[in-house]
Amino acid sequence: MHSATISREPLRAESSSEPAQAKAVRPKTVEADVARSWLLVPATRPEAFGEAAASAADAIVLDIEDAVDPGKKPEAREAVNRWLHDGGRAWVRVNDATSDFWADDLAALRDAPGLLGVMLAKTESPEQVSTTFDRLGGKHRIVALVESACGIEEATHIARAHGAFRLAFGSGDFRRDTGMSADREAMAYPRAKLVVASRAGNLPGPIDGPTVGTSHPILREQSGITVMMGMTGKLCLSTDQTPVVNEVISPTPTDMAWACDFLADFEARGGIIRDGSDLPRIGRARKILTLATALGLYPALP
Repeated sequence: MHSATISREPLRAESSSEPAQAKAVRPKTVEADVARSWLLVPATRPEAFGEAAASAADAIVLDIEDAVDPGKKPEAREAVNRWLHDGGRAWVRVNDATSDFWADDLAALRDAPGLLGVMLAKTESPEQVSTTFDRLGGKHRIVALVESACGIEEATHIARAHGAFRLAFGSGDFRRDTGMSADREAMAYPRAKLVVASRAGNLPGPIDGPTVGTSHPILREQSGITVMMGMTGKLCLSTDQTPVVNEVISPTPTDMAWACDFLADFEARGGIIRDGSDLPRIGRARKILTLATALGLYPALP
């Protein structure tokens, strides 16, 4: 069988001679539909925005929802809006559609040049997604953050909503709503529901909830569960979590080598289907290499 040599070349490094501000606002090269690490940054800490943007995170999410006390929402919203107008580029987690802050959030962000999209907190219906999308002028992507039993049960409809881009799992609020534990067995149903709903809605894989704490072994283990369940991204709570999440969710060198070898062998025999297992394996191999190329881990094929 043909043996392929796989090179895990990192994304192009930034020049150390560039000014700090340029590094802080440089757009990420990983597209949002395959972004692995989604770093939540409290909007009350504008001094951390630049550090987050320069981190290994595939996507940064400035948080003006749960991370901000109600009395500080206007100040936090203004800090985010100012940063997005001054060259910063980010997603923003906005308050839920039933809150007193949602309309003001959208009005402030609608014309922000650096807004990449919004993460809609506590999404429970497709109408909340489509209304948010329309209020933003129909030009910004919506990640629907599902955080309740009602949201999980409506996930398929939410995934098919006008303006929906990806689903995300607000695991902490979901556990608080349902009384379920954080064990992988208990969380298997909501995770699977979001994966199936995303596929039914023709969306990219969903984003898993965050791992609380500073233990990287635990983070690595829980990120492995994310992958096992078919989710393709994970919320992060600190910059040091992002490299771990990126590594675990990326195709491994072994996966890429298998994909290359299988497709090379398939082509060498003239593309002849031998049995019913060939088509699923062809699909998996192509998916692995397509994702690896999008993440900069494998050179684009001519």
